[in-house]
Amino acid sequence: MLRFACDYQEGCIPAILDRLIETNLVQVAGYGEDPFAENARRIIREACGCPQADVHFFAGGTQTNAVTIHGLLTSYEGVIAADTGHVNGHEAGAVEARGHKVITLPGIDGKLTAEAVRTWMEAFLDDDSRDHVVQPGMVYVSQPTELGTLYSRAELAAIAETAHAFGLKLFVDGARLAYGLAAKENDVTLEDLAKLTDAFYIGGTKCGGLIGEALVVPNPKVLPHFFTTMKQQGAVLAKGRLVGITFEVLMSDNRYVEAGRHGVELAQRLKRALLEKGYELFVDTPTNQIFALLDQETCNRLSEKFVFSNWQRVADGRRVVRFCTSWATDPAAVDELIAAL
Repeated sequence: MLRFACDYQEGCIPAILDRLIETNLVQVAGYGEDPFAENARRIIREACGCPQADVHFFAGGTQTNAVTIHGLLTSYEGVIAADTGHVNGHEAGAVEARGHKVITLPGIDGKLTAEAVRTWMEAFLDDDSRDHVVQPGMVYVSQPTELGTLYSRAELAAIAETAHAFGLKLFVDGARLAYGLAAKENDVTLEDLAKLTDAFYIGGTKCGGLIGEALVVPNPKVLPHFFTTMKQQGAVLAKGRLVGITFEVLMSDNRYVEAGRHGVELAQRLKRALLEKGYELFVDTPTNQIFALLDQETCNRLSEKFVFSNWQRVADGRRVVRFCTSWATDPAAVDELIAAL
């Protein structure tokens, strides 16, 4: 079977394994206080143009989202997100389990708009009974989104301006950020994210890392005593070197963007083939996730050799399926899928 279900089916970029072996018997402090993690933080701060930023390492995306949102919000606050947002759909209520409601707004191709946030906030503030409901405390967006689309810098800046005008924090989920940075249509940089957001993370798990995500907090005062919050939530690895080494290697020598570029180029080749063969896209995406509309017979036929995600069924009976490429996808596998289509 050739797998296109997600972008974390392989281990990691080989250079990470080499570095892990090379440093395996070096004794260092635990809990992310080792020199490898410190070097990774330095590299990330330089890449973001933000020397004062705090950088915290997590094991995975859901953990990063849930613990960061918990740290950014007070007990009575919730988070505004697109209805397709990962925190709303595929995280088993991890945010709600910590006491914070996810306030969903309709997205456009997976994206929130500044206007939608403004309209909702104005209605909220106009409600005389607003003190009886969950208070909005932040806006959550993903770059790329769960549908593989991208925010432009102008769109993200508008959301940031709107959020901050209403006293809301802005948090960007970058689980697949490498694929966003590598997309030809992208104009958002790490430096932009550091300037516009209150917190964002650089995804490792889906972008060639063995494990982990790197949370960047441009103004550390936004998340005081955050290590203690992480510890309380079970989010601190004793062997923090594992994530530190992962990011030390991943963020060096342009490996991060190159990993994303590989996945994006193969996905876009697949997208062009789908269109050439007469298939319809559910949404046009410039990154490594391709969503196509297939009839059930085609789905059954492809499923004999390929693994992909069944996303949803539309009114005419066709299925929305997702083909996801990665930093490690074999070009020959994409050629076979195209031939099968």
